[in-house]
Amino acid sequence: MNTMVKGLTYTEQGTTAWNNYLKQLDKVAPHLGELSERLDMLRRPKRSLIVDIPVIMDDGTVQHFEGYRVQHNLTRGPGKGGVRFHPDVNLDEVMALSAWMTIKCAALNLPFGGAKGGVRVDPTQLSKRELERLTRRYTAEINFIIGPQKDIPAPDVGTNPQIMAWMMDTFSMNSGSTVTGVVTGKPVHLGGSLGRIKATGRGVYITGREVAQQIDLDLNDARVCVQGFGNVGSEAALLFHENGSKVICVQDHSATLYQEQGIDIAKLIEYSKHHQKIQGFSAKDEILAAKFWQIPAEVFIPAALEGVIDVHVAQTIQAKIILEGANGPTLTEADEILSKRQITVVPDVICNAGGVTVSYFEWVQDLASYFWTEEEINQRMDVIMKNAVADVWIKATQAECSLRTAAYILACERILMARKERGIYPG
Repeated sequence: MNTMVKGLTYTEQGTTAWNNYLKQLDKVAPHLGELSERLDMLRRPKRSLIVDIPVIMDDGTVQHFEGYRVQHNLTRGPGKGGVRFHPDVNLDEVMALSAWMTIKCAALNLPFGGAKGGVRVDPTQLSKRELERLTRRYTAEINFIIGPQKDIPAPDVGTNPQIMAWMMDTFSMNSGSTVTGVVTGKPVHLGGSLGRIKATGRGVYITGREVAQQIDLDLNDARVCVQGFGNVGSEAALLFHENGSKVICVQDHSATLYQEQGIDIAKLIEYSKHHQKIQGFSAKDEILAAKFWQIPAEVFIPAALEGVIDVHVAQTIQAKIILEGANGPTLTEADEILSKRQITVVPDVICNAGGVTVSYFEWVQDLASYFWTEEEINQRMDVIMKNAVADVWIKATQAECSLRTAAYILACERILMARKERGIYPG
């Protein structure tokens, strides 16, 4: 069955990322008053660019890759969003990720709109030279729509500070001068910010700490389960561990590790850095992957990929708080079940916003050519994220809704009011 949403059609049973975003907007509409008449502007991207990327491979052949850059909304400022290099990248996913960036930046009250980019490629199958040629050609293809006051890419899945350095250099060569502010997530000595790598995981901990206080959950000795042990999951796990919680289960692509007494996260991080996986850290404590969501714990942190919390997981999970370190880990139907079960979900648009917050700091520092200490970065991020949680909690209380719906209400109000005040050109 298809449902018409003001000019757009989506499948009611669909579970695509874009479908999930549209359904989230539908939930917000009744809370927006007269601003709901303007909600259509958030139901479609402002600009979607699909590019062909020819790359000369090391063996002399030419291969073609498909790339994307979507700018969902630029009402409150230049676009902001990562670039993903992954074999499953597609336009639907990039559109949804750009839309979530729109909501995220507005919910955090950052002066950005939402954007996202990607290339359908497995970067692990390319040599370093091939990866550089791919990155530079992709940057050249999207060159005319990015820039410090237009759209500012950043690292995402499959990309890193080196790729951001190549993007910055390519844009600078075409501009005739060094433009450090065109991307964030760069190496520190090229205008990157201290604290950027750990920022998203740190934000997960900060939002978890603030929400735990609101529901009177003592995090001291609270049990924590973490899915995904990259930059986000490992840093969040470490901060919970250092502040008295027991991280009892960690899952990555290789294994699921369960220790009832709590895992030594610092040692696991060192092991994971050396082996690129957690498998083998303590073989006797490895359990079946399917058991991860069945473990009793106060806090669950999905910090891997989208859509991992489905209806079945939502019906059976035993938790008080779910901290969405990943983008879109909870399906819409599952979200409703969790709400009915009074499990507090801290939505991705605020929970994992530490990364974009420090990206904002990097952009500001680049524009000013004046850089802050890591302590200053962490203090400023703490203030912004605490304020965001407080704003969303107040809105959720007023509207009697979930934190996710409250974050969307708050974000949509800010965006749509900005558009109302800016007007439409030409009039």
